[in-house]
Amino acid sequence: MTGAGAGARETLAELLPTLRAYAIPMKTRFRGITVREGALIEGPAGWGEFSPFAEYGPAESSRWLASAIEAATVGWPRPVRSAVPVNVTVPAVDPRAAHDIVARSGCRTAKVKVAEHGQSDADDLARVEAVREAIGPAGRIRVDANGGWDVDHAASMLTRLAEFGLEYAEQPCPTLAELAALRKRVGVPLAADESIRKAADPLKVAAAGAADIVVIKVAPLGGVRAALKVVQACGLPAVVSSAVESSVGLAAGVALAAALGELDYDCGLATMSLLTGDVTADPLVAVDGTLPVRSAQVDLESANQWESDPSPWRERALAAAEFL
Repeated sequence: MTGAGAGARETLAELLPTLRAYAIPMKTRFRGITVREGALIEGPAGWGEFSPFAEYGPAESSRWLASAIEAATVGWPRPVRSAVPVNVTVPAVDPRAAHDIVARSGCRTAKVKVAEHGQSDADDLARVEAVREAIGPAGRIRVDANGGWDVDHAASMLTRLAEFGLEYAEQPCPTLAELAALRKRVGVPLAADESIRKAADPLKVAAAGAADIVVIKVAPLGGVRAALKVVQACGLPAVVSSAVESSVGLAAGVALAAALGELDYDCGLATMSLLTGDVTADPLVAVDGTLPVRSAQVDLESANQWESDPSPWRERALAAAEFL
């Protein structure tokens, strides 16, 4: 282990006694899960969140741990704005539900999930059509396929979905090579998400000519400062998005968006609406399409409602620390 890694492990040992685990049910199935689980740690700078998804191993989870340690021990860079514009996220629901979600949101931009396993192209088209009706002609629509299409299918669907006016399509295909090939075939701008946050080298996206936009998530990249470096090195417009965390994790995303010199797109950080509760008494909820730039403090009464066994999370954190 390097000196930096050893130091991070020592810091983690100091923070572990504060660890609290949570399990909050989702309002709608999202990313294949119905309950969002994670852990929170408290340090001198405040609270940090460690919530890698269940399928992530120690190496991948180490970035999430680094992000939590950053938040708890040193905090974040100085913001250059006091509020962050956000999109409403529309899960793979039926058209009426999609319309209602957007109409209630107060957001000018909607991100619509498509390519859901078990659903058809017709389902996607109907959902996006309902969102366009709800958000109006001036509203912005982006779709997110989570790498669910091959190049031919993506080209066909994006051509059809373009009828509703797409701002961009997020991760329509799983690989960089596929994204680069698709980008030559369609006029809809492409955004890379998984190709950034799951990559050993996030900068390959720009080098491969695979995307017009990068979707940046703080925890999978190792923290706010690490994410800022990725944005700067990529040289592409960035959309800051969440991993459906509690308000503690969302605050890190807000801090990144607030620290960017340029913020050309609304951010995907209004995801508290997907959870049935929060660990804070004052959740980071969008008002009129924006989120305030502030930290999130764990409220024990709120957190106790969703408390789960912390032992597995301590074990995951210790395993992840070996890769810092």
